Amino acid sequence: MAECAIELEKCSYTYDGQVRALRNVSCTIEAGSWVALVGQNGSGKSTLAKLCNGLLRPQEGRVRINGADIRDRPVGSVAREVGYLFQNPDHQIFAPTVREEIAFGLRNLGFPGEEREQRLRSTLEAFDLTAYADRPPAVLGFGLRRQVTVASLFACGSPILILDEATQGLDWQRSQGLLDRLQERQDVGHTILFITHDMRLVAERANRVMVLHQGELLAEGPVRKILSRPHLLARASVSPPPVTHLSQLLRPWGMKGDSLTVEDFYLEYVALLAEREGV
Repeated sequence: MAECAIELEKCSYTYDGQVRALRNVSCTIEAGSWVALVGQNGSGKSTLAKLCNGLLRPQEGRVRINGADIRDRPVGSVAREVGYLFQNPDHQIFAPTVREEIAFGLRNLGFPGEEREQRLRSTLEAFDLTAYADRPPAVLGFGLRRQVTVASLFACGSPILILDEATQGLDWQRSQGLLDRLQERQDVGHTILFITHDMRLVAERANRVMVLHQGELLAEGPVRKILSRPHLLARASVSPPPVTHLSQLLRPWGMKGDSLTVEDFYLEYVALLAEREGV
């Protein structure tokens, strides 16, 4: 069996004693997987993510990272294993320059001077930020501010990455660049928990998906299996990608209804036509 990177056991959380954000959620995220966390606004996605990196502590239940309970661990200690990207980059940026923004996490995690400088230089280059290294990140455009926060996260090399709506506000090119870098991390064994409303991204990138609704975990499983359940998704106010929806509409004519990409749909449709024509 694959090693478990994150485990939530019967976790609940209520804000101010009134707003129930999570209700008795149990799940496991395998090491090296890319898991998409989906659901409408207010379903508990960000709360669950913050439980996983120690920013919030469950009022009921337990959270384990790599098998160890994090209840009594400081946030800084958990950050060595779990990197977290806020939905709004302005909630993360605080340093006077891009260089210092990226270096902050490296210093906090105790990287020695020479390694810290090497990581800083390579990160600035990898994210095309060298020209902005001595500029205040707060005055940059949204896309560049997001780039700075992602670079800060990647520089630290945490084996588990949690990203909250990381592609929101980015153009196609920057979104694909970010997703490709995440793919490279997953390819070498890193674990990714990705909160998103973009179901096309879920279909094309994730291995598994978790569906939250009103603080409860409705379903969890392989992407193809979950996205082919329209009634489940409708209950969570989530829509499948258009190509998956089209595939489902064509079930009466022989389509399986689980196409995740245009290529998936095309190959199945051509094979179906060939079968009917006796080719």
